[in-house]
Amino acid sequence: MSGLRTAIDRRRFLSTAGRGMLAGLASAAIPRALAAAGEERPPNIVVVFTDDQGYQDLGCFGSPLIKTPNLDRMAAEGVRFTDFYVAQPVCGASRAALLTGCYPNRIGLLGAPNHRATHGIADGEMTLAEVAKQRGYATAMFGKWHLGHRPQFLPTRHGFDEYFGLPYSNDMWPFHPTAGKHYPPLPLIEGEKVVATNPDQTKLTTWYTERAVKFIEKSKDKPFLLYVAHNMPHVPLFVSDKHKGKSPRGLYGDVIMEIDWCVGQILATLRKHGLDDNTLVIYTSDNGPWLSYGDHGGCALPLREGKGTTWDGGVREPTVMRWPGKIPAGSVCREPAMTIDILPTVARLVGAKLPDHPIDGKDIWPLMSGQEGAKSPHEALFFYWGRHLQAVRSGKWKLHFPHTYRTMAGRPGGKGGKPAPYSRGKTELALYDLEADVGEKTNVLAKHPDVVTRLQALAKKCRDELGDSATKQRGKGCRPAGRLAT
Repeated sequence: MSGLRTAIDRRRFLSTAGRGMLAGLASAAIPRALAAAGEERPPNIVVVFTDDQGYQDLGCFGSPLIKTPNLDRMAAEGVRFTDFYVAQPVCGASRAALLTGCYPNRIGLLGAPNHRATHGIADGEMTLAEVAKQRGYATAMFGKWHLGHRPQFLPTRHGFDEYFGLPYSNDMWPFHPTAGKHYPPLPLIEGEKVVATNPDQTKLTTWYTERAVKFIEKSKDKPFLLYVAHNMPHVPLFVSDKHKGKSPRGLYGDVIMEIDWCVGQILATLRKHGLDDNTLVIYTSDNGPWLSYGDHGGCALPLREGKGTTWDGGVREPTVMRWPGKIPAGSVCREPAMTIDILPTVARLVGAKLPDHPIDGKDIWPLMSGQEGAKSPHEALFFYWGRHLQAVRSGKWKLHFPHTYRTMAGRPGGKGGKPAPYSRGKTELALYDLEADVGEKTNVLAKHPDVVTRLQALAKKCRDELGDSATKQRGKGCRPAGRLAT
């Protein structure tokens, strides 16, 4: 196996064509090697990632109006993470962190790149799919990619056997309520080919679900990794007729109910084919709700603010994980963790090597599996907006550095799919005890100078490594994004 893994490691430095050929050989060879060695089949991995979903937008996270029976059952049969974060409160950067185990600043993937972008994920980065490929997994990605829309950046060039979905956000099209003139037709891609433009978005969630079910069915006899990245509930909101008008929360609630239906279809397919006990299913979102859209946006209560801010409403996400027999049913984890931790945890579970460059995620299997006394493996988690380090969390403490932010506080949100304007908020240096004050309302800076000093020291180390525009620092550990080949 060591020779084969060495060959797989070399794949990342070959040409695109060579990488694809070697990946195919590895996929064929590893299952035979496992069988010959009598090794136990590694677990299947399913990641469901939504877009702009609020912390409270699941029944198991307290939604009073939105019914999510399948996700509630996932939580009842698995673990609910109450303090699970994304690395940045914006689409592209958040997805980059999930798929590489790195803070977006480390790999140069920030913001939400549109159709004009000439950058994307670098060839040298290792994705979650490429981790799984070391062990011969079948891999598929259905939904929103947002790590570069040019062919060299697409999922099929970065470890995924199959891809079907939108390359960036679903509002980056000519029908945007405020910026439509800036966008060309929205492409729907299969593999690396545009198969439609301005697709019927009422069908997107159904299409992704059908593809997911079909992939599980055809891959059931070998290990697989499935990544379903829904475009919803990012605006513009669309839902199929089968869920339209079903929720007292209106169209937004209908959309969440349809996503819940998708999860139910995936779980039913796993159960049908006897894969339940050997499949880890992870559900979370890319950032908090888009509050300026009002009735077309989600709810982050009891957290503060939403998408586009580093207050917890922008970066703390409703997260549930399920693996019968491995994750204790009905458990709750209150330790801080982040999407960057998924890649190293999956690598541990499937028996794969981590990349040979630095990553920021940690193995959180002890938290997921409910091991007694398990604590967050992070000394601290760091929250950037773009290149600006705005906050750091360590244990129950969260320190905000001085910054401005957008807010809807005291203002009504938009209606019917049209946004209302934000106002500008400002915070000075502020410390919050998130155990006593989950809404980040009471600044306790003056009472805990020792905590402030410790968190400032941690932030200084982070700035040295990843940089900070506020202090005009360039991080020594940053790697460039991929650039369009000329």
